Amino acid sequence: MYTLHIGNKNYSSWSLRPWAVMKACGIPFKEELHRFDFASGNGAFRSFSPSSKVPCLVDGAQVVWDSLAIIEYLAERHTNVWPSGASARAWARSASAEMHSGFTQLRGHHGMNIGVRVAVTQRPAGVLADITRIEEIWNEGLRRFGGPFLAGDQFTAVDAFYLPVVFRFQTYGVTLGGAAANYMNHMLVQRAAKEWETAALAENFRDDAHDEELKQAGTVTADLRTPTP
Repeated sequence: MYTLHIGNKNYSSWSLRPWAVMKACGIPFKEELHRFDFASGNGAFRSFSPSSKVPCLVDGAQVVWDSLAIIEYLAERHTNVWPSGASARAWARSASAEMHSGFTQLRGHHGMNIGVRVAVTQRPAGVLADITRIEEIWNEGLRRFGGPFLAGDQFTAVDAFYLPVVFRFQTYGVTLGGAAANYMNHMLVQRAAKEWETAALAENFRDDAHDEELKQAGTVTADLRTPTP
């Protein structure tokens, strides 16, 4: 059985992607959660991950790190990771790669922090441009492939790549319209999303660096997380 090493569920957008794929596609795996320790450079992660980062997939003697590499490794062994149609599959891979390598302004100003709600005082132009592009991608996929998921009627890897964005938009009160708004609401009620969110809210440990980022974005209006001891 696969072992998937992940970080704190409240913060780790990269960990969420392969985790969601494996849950939604019915791929059995064992989960190993490791708390972030940025002060030490997450040195303990080196025991299982060559990059000292999460996620990291272990399959017997084979170790695969980086979320996109993990997705492709799984796709070679499971038929439902990417869409079955060639056109949808090509589009889904392109949209996923764009998410994997881009949207740095959104990442920098709206870090994933599932358990809080933030009233944003002002969004920099770069963040607004990233939001506009993401909405464009979502609307294109839904229009071309019929929904309710981005590449058709099944949850695939491209949905997993954008699931952290769905949580970010929820946290920072990003308002969408039309099909993109419907997609976001649909994603939030998916079993994998709800399971991850429930576990994130149950975490009673924090990462100060991530929480400090919230003050730069705006005012925290709600904190739904389990209190720290």
